[in-house]
Amino acid sequence: MKVIQSSNIRTNNAIRESFGDRVFLAGIYAFLGLILVIILLPLLHIVSASFSSPMDVTSGKVWIWPVHPTLAGYSAVFHNSQIWLGYWNSIIYTVLGTLISVIMTIMIAYPLSRKSFYGRNVLMLLIVFTMLFSGGMIPLYLVIKQLHMIDTRWALVIPQALAVWQVIVARTFFQSTIPDELAEAADLDGCGDINFLIRIVIPLSKPIIAVMVLMFAVGQWNAYFDALIYQKSQSLFPLQLVLRNILILNSDAGNTTDLQQMLARQGMKDLMKYSLIVVASLPVLIIYPFVQKHFVKGMMIGSIKG
Repeated sequence: MKVIQSSNIRTNNAIRESFGDRVFLAGIYAFLGLILVIILLPLLHIVSASFSSPMDVTSGKVWIWPVHPTLAGYSAVFHNSQIWLGYWNSIIYTVLGTLISVIMTIMIAYPLSRKSFYGRNVLMLLIVFTMLFSGGMIPLYLVIKQLHMIDTRWALVIPQALAVWQVIVARTFFQSTIPDELAEAADLDGCGDINFLIRIVIPLSKPIIAVMVLMFAVGQWNAYFDALIYQKSQSLFPLQLVLRNILILNSDAGNTTDLQQMLARQGMKDLMKYSLIVVASLPVLIIYPFVQKHFVKGMMIGSIKG
């Protein structure tokens, strides 16, 4: 009985944190809380401004809570046909681009993870080399022009289909998760490489696939610079380019001499900007909770050895 009590005392003493550890932990919580406030306040301001009256938004009365709540901004956004067209285009670019990127990443990362693949180290070195050096924007534009992809949907999907960092992460995952013995056992059972990839590797790779889907989808959804360079027709503009045009280029409020009318137009434009930011960010905020579990697991790849 005394031995059991003494072991319990030693266990409690071992678990008990020192004063320095508690101070350090409190400092970490305080720092993370500060970061949360810094990130959360602008988001709350944007959401509150999107529900406030136009004059209150223009006069700067809105901070965290809506002032004279109204849905006028969202009504103006959803009655704008160009915004709906941009929304549809962004959905097409995101779905198609993510699908192509994930497929191509798996197709190149999985062979590079197998020791039986001849020349994989040389090929991996060439792939990593592209992270340090690139041809530049003008040569890339000329290549896309020669391929007749200017002012087409493919210009926003094909050139950015592969990301070297995603290839490295996926390759590391396949190396640490799919053992060579599993591939050898499947080979003995008559399972070819393609069947092994589709039936065994992909079902076991849901965490890394979720990470890639989230990364590529967010990148495609937020992209606007490629569309600014390669797209000429407004019917192909993604939502982010439409948002840019509204935020930066839409400044015709000064064409009128009526001060009250000018302020009303400017207030409505400011309100529409905040509402459009919320609408444009909503899909990513909805998707993230569903892939968060796989995302956290996938981002831990390579952190634990043994």
